[in-house]
Amino acid sequence: MTKLTTFFSCLLISLSVCAETSWQEIVQKAKGQTVYFHAWGGSQEINNYLRWADQTLQTQYGVTLKHVKVTDIAETTARLLAEKAASKHTQGSVDLVWINGENFKSMKQNQLLFGPFVERLPNWTKVDQTLPITSDFSEPTEGLEAPWGVGQLVFIHDKVKLNNPPTSFNELLSYAKAFPNKLSYPRPPAFHGTSFLKALLIELTNSDPSLQKPVENVDFDAVTQPLWKYLDEFHKVAWRQGKQFPVSAAETVQLLDDGQLDLAITFNPNSVYSAQASGNLAESTAVYAMDAGALSNIHFLAIPWNANAKEGALVAINFLLGSEAQSRKGDISIWGDPSVLSNQFLTGSAQKTTLFKSISEPHPSWQAALESEWQKRYGN
Repeated sequence: MTKLTTFFSCLLISLSVCAETSWQEIVQKAKGQTVYFHAWGGSQEINNYLRWADQTLQTQYGVTLKHVKVTDIAETTARLLAEKAASKHTQGSVDLVWINGENFKSMKQNQLLFGPFVERLPNWTKVDQTLPITSDFSEPTEGLEAPWGVGQLVFIHDKVKLNNPPTSFNELLSYAKAFPNKLSYPRPPAFHGTSFLKALLIELTNSDPSLQKPVENVDFDAVTQPLWKYLDEFHKVAWRQGKQFPVSAAETVQLLDDGQLDLAITFNPNSVYSAQASGNLAESTAVYAMDAGALSNIHFLAIPWNANAKEGALVAINFLLGSEAQSRKGDISIWGDPSVLSNQFLTGSAQKTTLFKSISEPHPSWQAALESEWQKRYGN
């Protein structure tokens, strides 16, 4: 059998999963399957939540959810590209992946994703269709990934120590100059660090329309010049004079709690509550967004084209989109990740999440370009 024949045979097998006449058949085939779920492993709250999801899936559906902890989903993208290059079109090592932005665009362009599948999910009808779920960093999702939660780039401060935090990036620079060594951001390419760069660039350029275009189609140097000018000034008065950066958002939270930083950064408006509940932040801490709004996106779940447990992955995604799982995920004492479901399908504190005014992400191609230029300028 030729490689091309093998590929098309596997494609037909993949499509047949979506063409099932009965969801019950998918549920039946999923029994006994182990779903290898590649997801960020840097948060204890998230890891605990996924352990609960695994136990519940095993009990209710006979599906095992194995959390494969990764620091950057780009590692998973590289693994899938290697499997495709080796013509491994079945029995892949990844069954489910937590993605958005550049990683989704890359997987989609390289035809590494199974689907479209989202409209096959029984719980799809519960999803809030007013959310920007049909596009991911301006890339159409086309049913190849299911929305899982809402992220917003916001800041945490201690109201006792800093009652009036800076509400714009220009104010942030003024504050850093007045109080040196008390502000910083995670080192790119850490997700929160790159997000900080994007939010800063959007404000400094007054939301330049070029940011919604592929970076290769614009004058990158001209558009980003205000960003590098700002950072050159900011780093001189930043924590450790910009010669060292926190490695993650979690480290900024720790440094805030230790009194070394006056602001921490997060992509979850509710994370302050779960950190307080676990004793990692003082009760006097609060979250806020810049006056212009918060950089916002949806994060998604997708299935690789060569997944070994496609039925199990579909069942797992449908479960994770259910009222029970979304209400638990949105519970501020557990994870507090804002839900993608319409409010009527939620219970408890998940119903009470307040999101900030939303600012759209730039085109995904800006991510790598900003990270590369940052590395050249400040990486050493």
